[in-house]
Amino acid sequence: MALKNLADAFHDELRDILSAERQLVKALPKMAKHASCEKLTQAINNHLIETQNQIDRVEQAFEETGKQAKAKTCEAMKGLITEANEMLDEEGEPAVKDALIIACAQKVEHYEIATYGTLCTWAEALGYVNALKLLKQNINEEEAADEKLSELAKTINMAAMAAPAG
Repeated sequence: MALKNLADAFHDELRDILSAERQLVKALPKMAKHASCEKLTQAINNHLIETQNQIDRVEQAFEETGKQAKAKTCEAMKGLITEANEMLDEEGEPAVKDALIIACAQKVEHYEIATYGTLCTWAEALGYVNALKLLKQNINEEEAADEKLSELAKTINMAAMAAPAG
């Protein structure tokens, strides 16, 4: 795909975030399964539902581009998920693994926040009113998820610090 103008770049980034969100839907259940803290498991499961809704919004945002909602592989998300999966496969104290799950999840959230921030700026510049509204909903949910993870980290990190030294 030739990127000749901002509209092309917007479409390309929409394709990327669509892939990222779809990859995340597949990855979140494994993270929830490995979490030992019930509040962390619940936060991940809640974000899974939000992510499914975010996919719907991204697909709707394509309408203003006049192009099909077709994903292209998001290599960044692929890498973040690979890193998280490698961590999940390690042996470790439950609280320490929960702290690492939060770290991996926040890396994902920060990537999504950056991408949605760019998409919102471009949608506004391009006059994509509906896409902007939809993408703002997504970024607001991503920011709220990041804040929730930060709040959970306060108690989980304390528990991880109390884990026996290796």
